[in-house]
Amino acid sequence: MNPVQRPALELADIIRLHGTQFLQQHSPLKHHQRTLNAIVKCRTAALGGHVDVCDGCGHERISYNSCRNRHCPKCQGTNRERWILSRQKDLLPISYFHVVFTLPEPLNALCLSHPEHLYNILFQACKQTVIQLGLDPKHLGAQPGMIAVLHTWGQQLWLHPHVHCIIPGGGISSAGYWKFSAGNGKFLFPVKVMSLVFRGKFMQMFKKFCADEKIPLPIDFLNKLYKTNWVVFARQPFAGPAQVIEYLGRYTHRIAISNHRIKSLDDDKVSFSYKDYRQGGAQKVMTLDACEFLRRFCLHILPPGFVKIRHYGILASRAKPKLKMQQMKMGISIVPRPKMDWKQVAREAMGFDPDACPCCLTGRMHTIRYFAANAPPYGGIVSIAKIPVT
Repeated sequence: MNPVQRPALELADIIRLHGTQFLQQHSPLKHHQRTLNAIVKCRTAALGGHVDVCDGCGHERISYNSCRNRHCPKCQGTNRERWILSRQKDLLPISYFHVVFTLPEPLNALCLSHPEHLYNILFQACKQTVIQLGLDPKHLGAQPGMIAVLHTWGQQLWLHPHVHCIIPGGGISSAGYWKFSAGNGKFLFPVKVMSLVFRGKFMQMFKKFCADEKIPLPIDFLNKLYKTNWVVFARQPFAGPAQVIEYLGRYTHRIAISNHRIKSLDDDKVSFSYKDYRQGGAQKVMTLDACEFLRRFCLHILPPGFVKIRHYGILASRAKPKLKMQQMKMGISIVPRPKMDWKQVAREAMGFDPDACPCCLTGRMHTIRYFAANAPPYGGIVSIAKIPVT
């Protein structure tokens, strides 16, 4: 199986053609500029690369290095699959739930001006909501766990901060045994209760942050927040752990827009596809000025070093021994695996072999030389190997 076909248009093309105009019009933050610059250079001569040759037919291939920026549409495939493979060893043979916590629209302005603080508060409010309800004997009476992933966008690239959570249908009791959530793990917590607790947790931390930073909070603004419906969405439980893994793959390393959604770039206009969930997920196309498109994309570039995937409760790193013990009690034997490189990930999880010759289909590609950034692939670079061509 070959890798997914390259799209005709890429985000990098839009940045390359309209990036200078965008910088002049909007003066984006420095780390936004660094991200755009990295995306433009990704898999081009600007980052250097290597030359491969087939040991069968002699076919040569030039490959350029990736930028590895987490906002780059071209750099998420193997990262996503590697992360999913590493999560397989943490699964239990139980039901899992997908829960989404969403911030109300009136908070968007503060999310733009104080993203790191607001998104950290969002994570903490989600965590405290699930942990509190899990420990409550009325709902579960055990320590729950969850994997939380931050997304900040809607389908039309507007700011829409929300956290996707994967939550096991139960938890580990204080006595050390597994306790299923209601309905033998088929029901988590009441959505209305989660919404109220979530709002209370967030507002408590939010008001303290504003007080510490001397950010004014008008009464009418606070009243609006308390009157707004804080959306918490919970899906039916997954059929099993295999479904959880497949579902995680959709959310963990997703970025605001993929290259495949970009349909055209004509007359300084960008057209891209989106799903209209108000009409049952109908596929539609939106057209924006190129600079407005880039402005919306930059809304979703996270602060440097910000962790967007977090693990809590029994799925936290420090709880690994407790989780492994629970897996043993449930008859699960986990065989440790060494960390795989990207080529192993591509073969095992993505369905293609990067070392297979695309020309003769039988030979193997071998790297014969590396070249530096902006250097010609064959210009005075010493070969690192001599591959006999048959």
